[in-house]
Amino acid sequence: MPDSPAPPPAPPTPPVPLAALLAREDLGLRQLAGPEARAAGTAVQWVHTSEMADPYPYLLGGELLLTAGVHITDPADTEGSLDAYVARIVAAGGAALGFGVAPVHDTVPRALLAACDRYGLPLVEVPRRTTFSGVARAVWQLMAEARHAELRRVTEAQQGLATAAARTDPVPAVLRQLASRLGGLAVLYGPDGTELQSAGRTRETARDALRDLTGVVRRAAPATPASAADTAGATHLAAYALGGGRGFALGVATDRREPGDHTIAGAAVVLLSLLTGEHQSTSEAARSAALVRLLLGAPADTVGALLGTDTWTVVHARGDRTPLSASALAAALGTALVDLDGDLVRLLVPADRDIAPVEGWTLGASAPAAVAGLAAADAQAARAVRRAGATRTPLVRQHANGVADLIAPEEADAHARALLSPLSDNETLKSTLRTWLSLHGSWDRTATALGVHRNTIRQRITRCTTLLNSDLNDPDVRMELWFALSR
Repeated sequence: MPDSPAPPPAPPTPPVPLAALLAREDLGLRQLAGPEARAAGTAVQWVHTSEMADPYPYLLGGELLLTAGVHITDPADTEGSLDAYVARIVAAGGAALGFGVAPVHDTVPRALLAACDRYGLPLVEVPRRTTFSGVARAVWQLMAEARHAELRRVTEAQQGLATAAARTDPVPAVLRQLASRLGGLAVLYGPDGTELQSAGRTRETARDALRDLTGVVRRAAPATPASAADTAGATHLAAYALGGGRGFALGVATDRREPGDHTIAGAAVVLLSLLTGEHQSTSEAARSAALVRLLLGAPADTVGALLGTDTWTVVHARGDRTPLSASALAAALGTALVDLDGDLVRLLVPADRDIAPVEGWTLGASAPAAVAGLAAADAQAARAVRRAGATRTPLVRQHANGVADLIAPEEADAHARALLSPLSDNETLKSTLRTWLSLHGSWDRTATALGVHRNTIRQRITRCTTLLNSDLNDPDVRMELWFALSR
């Protein structure tokens, strides 16, 4: 399995179309000069107010610059100062100029209108009744609405991609979902640049350019970028390297690019990295052969070499038990050998890999074991995950040569069933007793761990004492019960 890529960041806040601001009747704004806002697609990223004759040093680009014209002493612009003023705003990347009439000027100077037309800067008249702070507030409101809409779009797209990844044909399903959400073409490329799967459509020239672009992220060089972007005419292209370092890449071609598209594509990269990790390398093919031989009855010691390591750690995990999350857990632990078994996920991890806690999961790990000892290691992992659950610990490791390993598993299980038979029909009592013992008989800590009142814990433990007919204050009794509850 490939390393699990980092989750994609949240999409940036979309800019506000100037046309949307002009459509607000409460503001009463009018465009007087420059290219028509809707046709030009003029967008505002923020609002800045300045009465300086040269605001260039203070502009970042994308601003709606608001001014009352305090710096304009010659409305006729006989010396060309307004021409220079507009030129500097355009050079700084300003999106539009808002001119407030009154109290300094009753009308927008004609020379300013002409300069904005000349340099292609949209000029908006701000009426007397509208304050600059009111314009700024409206921009932030529209920006918040756009941000919310974009986040909703991204969330819905991510949910759709996750659902697609859980289908029986996950790779083409994810590509179809991605192409549909972005309105373009999505292609999965192999290490040699071959199209393995695709969905959606685009121009053939753009398709060829997209294949060439993925070559940038498919290179094996250390400085290879994780993503690349380009254009082919009016088509936006993006290429993403899939995790695992095997040369797989995702290519996306769209006619338009929205702020959240990169985040949506990033979610698809995470999913496809996990899914393409199932493509077999030479070592993975050997492991599959070993598993097939075991299923066909071959002795474990004869297929151990095919698994690629002498010793293994068995890990039992409890958490989000969807196929996708189980695959992500396997990627985090560095293994491709994972089994989703009812409410439990079981994994076989090479013993030289470090088993670390994984957020959202409760893990129990066995001691390292050879192939012939995996059944016993499986039992160890089962005990460890039960202990982890009882103690609310993210990871419990089972050490080799413990007391439990001195007793035959069949005998230990039989003893545990007999000892706990008075509680066999009451999982609540068994769970409470296990947690209480793991926390050394602390009423408060057990109540906190189970989320109930401490008096409820006292009542349950008293009930256990009665049913078991045992003194739970006796260390020997506690040890024997803990051994039985850990089976």
